[in-house]
Amino acid sequence: MLRSNPKRKPSNTGGNFVIVASKYNSRYVDAMVRSAKAELVRAKANVRIVRVPGAFEIPVVAANLARVSSKELSAIICLGVILRGATTHAQHIGESVSSALMQIQIAYEVPVIHEVLLLENEEQAKARCLGKTHNRGTEAAQTAIEMAQIIKSLFE
Repeated sequence: MLRSNPKRKPSNTGGNFVIVASKYNSRYVDAMVRSAKAELVRAKANVRIVRVPGAFEIPVVAANLARVSSKELSAIICLGVILRGATTHAQHIGESVSSALMQIQIAYEVPVIHEVLLLENEEQAKARCLGKTHNRGTEAAQTAIEMAQIIKSLFE
């Protein structure tokens, strides 16, 4: 069951956030990018957007960003949409991306927000990416802001 995005005012966190987003399934991903960016801008954050061809390419860019800039980055937000087809290809891509993103955040100690969605069909994509009351891009940005604050508080 989908929950509505909470209407919360983001704290003025500032910080440096990167959104790594796939170009594939752009109708859905672009909507998530717009929502995530808007949420981060409301929080007075610096936002950089890097686009890659597809979901499978997201981890290598996230890893490079984390390796080179982990101390300057508040979080990396990864956005993509994978739609299942007649074969198991989508499942393999989804599992590989999930595993890689988890390893990146642990290895480089920077929050990596995973919103690379593996969905059954376009109906699910519309509900999660195009809705007014629910958008996984907004959720990803809210999670990134919260994680950046948690990590920062560990060393205060």
